[in-house]
Amino acid sequence: MIMGQAFARMKFGLQLGVLTLMAAVMVVVAPQAALAQDAATAETVAAAETEVEAAGGYTPMAPTEGKGMPTAFEDDALKSMTFQDQYTADGQYALWMHDAILMPLITIISLFVLALLLYVCVRFNRRANATPSKTTHNALIEVIWTIVPVIILVVVAVPSLTLLAAQYENPPEDAITVKAVGYQWYWGYEYPDHGVEVVSNMLTEEQAAASGEPFQLAADNRMVVPAGVPLRIQTTAADVIHAFAVPSLWFKLDAVPGRLNERMLVIEEPGVYYGQCSELCGPRHAFMPIAVEALPMEEFEAWVLENGGSIPGTEEVAEADAAEETAEEPAA
Repeated sequence: MIMGQAFARMKFGLQLGVLTLMAAVMVVVAPQAALAQDAATAETVAAAETEVEAAGGYTPMAPTEGKGMPTAFEDDALKSMTFQDQYTADGQYALWMHDAILMPLITIISLFVLALLLYVCVRFNRRANATPSKTTHNALIEVIWTIVPVIILVVVAVPSLTLLAAQYENPPEDAITVKAVGYQWYWGYEYPDHGVEVVSNMLTEEQAAASGEPFQLAADNRMVVPAGVPLRIQTTAADVIHAFAVPSLWFKLDAVPGRLNERMLVIEEPGVYYGQCSELCGPRHAFMPIAVEALPMEEFEAWVLENGGSIPGTEEVAEADAAEETAEEPAA
């Protein structure tokens, strides 16, 4: 009996010693592992920043004359009366629909109606037709003028519904989010995934001329985004209803106080694209320009870092690397 109790006390003492030793090891190892993880995170973030800086950093892009901006009548009278060149898939489709379907149909119908009016004026005036016809009904004509417009509307409806559906396509999960907020009378751009926020005001005429940009369209801080990737553009307003509109990107979305509107945008090539608030919002409504600068991804990331933001995913990669290093330490 006494031997059994002694053996039990000895066994308990050994277990207590092992637990104490393990606790001491954890006290020593845990801070080192945490420091190693923090160091790996810092090294990965620094490496990402160094890589972006090595790519050349951010330099504001100079606009291209005639690209992303309206054309003056003095420069090109015909182009000043039509749509701007489009740099999104939806815009190119809409421009094709306008040029290939709507304008030919409108032209043909207008000329046809004009020809009928001229014919009626010449053929059925009082001098040429002293005794007017008493015809009140013609079944063939009524069938034709009912069926032909229906066919025309169907022809127009198919591409119209296709374009409408494309404009309501939802952005993917990994789309870059930009929130445009309308104020009286300027724009604010927030990048929730990158921790960046900028305020955009119109440049004076002298400042716009110095930077080679069109007056009343140039802004001191542009909405900088990457080209060729899906963007989640969200709009809202802080005071009254505004509208975020960029004609050359075929983009227009109302900014309503207390409401968050959203639409996907993919800009096909780098460039500077100009727009304006398109909702009457007060006496300085005409002085709310929008300047969208689309850059290659490396230059966009450089812009984010220069504005005090961070690149999403960098910390997760660093933590994964640190976890791998920590897991390898006990084996070593």
